[in-house]
Amino acid sequence: MENKLKVLHVVEAFCGGVFGALQGMVNGANEDILMYIFHAMRPTTPKNYKEIFKPGTVFIESKFLTREISPSMDLKVCKELQKVVKDVQPDVVHLHSSKAGAIGRLALNGKKIPIFYSPQGYSFLMYQCSAAKRKMYYVMESILGMRPSVTVASCKGEYDSARQVSRRATYINNGIDPTELDRFGLDIEQRPQEIKVCTLGRVVGQKNPELFNQIAERFPNIQFIWIGGGELEDQLKSPNITVTGWLPKDKALDVMMGTSVFLLTSLYEGLAFSIMEAMYLKRLCVVSKIPGNVDAIENGRTGYLCDTLDEYIALFEKLQTEGIDQAMLDKARARVEKELNQHVMAGKYEQLYKNEMSALNGKKSHWGGGTTPN
Repeated sequence: MENKLKVLHVVEAFCGGVFGALQGMVNGANEDILMYIFHAMRPTTPKNYKEIFKPGTVFIESKFLTREISPSMDLKVCKELQKVVKDVQPDVVHLHSSKAGAIGRLALNGKKIPIFYSPQGYSFLMYQCSAAKRKMYYVMESILGMRPSVTVASCKGEYDSARQVSRRATYINNGIDPTELDRFGLDIEQRPQEIKVCTLGRVVGQKNPELFNQIAERFPNIQFIWIGGGELEDQLKSPNITVTGWLPKDKALDVMMGTSVFLLTSLYEGLAFSIMEAMYLKRLCVVSKIPGNVDAIENGRTGYLCDTLDEYIALFEKLQTEGIDQAMLDKARARVEKELNQHVMAGKYEQLYKNEMSALNGKKSHWGGGTTPN
């Protein structure tokens, strides 16, 4: 037991893409690592979250950690986290997303323990926010980025942003668990003959539903499906768009399997799990040309990247005429199998943790050599 590495994950956004990234880090890790998760609860946190993580994972629910900024509550969270660290005595603390990243770097400043921070999408890139608010987030990240910690971006594109606001930064690509999709027994080779489009996620400004709607309006004979729901559903006005609302995983996958194209019009992303899942399930990915998406899709080889409405329109016209290239789908799936999976990701995190522990202790790693993984 004493030779096992203890990792304490701290997460407020215990849902969505952050939840998926954390799941991969925990479930993909080897048995010599003990995982603790100090977390908040959100309405969209899976009800069976304890069953989703591997056996032996220890969950510690916070009494005070909330999404909103509240000086009084945030001070209580800092003290709560300090007590959790004292009780668990972790070898490594890993902070996930902006709120936990801020709380953790403030509460644990001065502790002689390796601290890692995964933004999973920087707040200062939220283009639906005002310029003043984005500037505030940028300044906060810059100040916190001077604290003794390592920022670990989810892809090369996010790493480029991390270097602007962090004293130390690296990146490790997100990855999915292919076996988790395999268990549904989906026939990925069966697709509609016609072009049929879906996306998956919250209907919020980040996902750019206005552009999704504009594309749908230009192709009234193509069916568009938005798997999910959210505050901006009223922007999806085109009559050929169906909004399903939130669905269980199996139902969402059933809907996706009835389509041939996965469309993501986001304004900003980390390395989106929905794209990697669509790649693995051999649905053609047509996505916005932004950091994160460009790390998943090689234009014209594993999918398509588009910058403007005109580019989306030209591409869909081409797809209606020429159809979908099967070889492109095969290459996209192969990339997930080889690179963008949780076992590759978890192995790189383990190496990073152990190298940082050794560097902090000022001695050569007894865990083995190697450089900081990218």
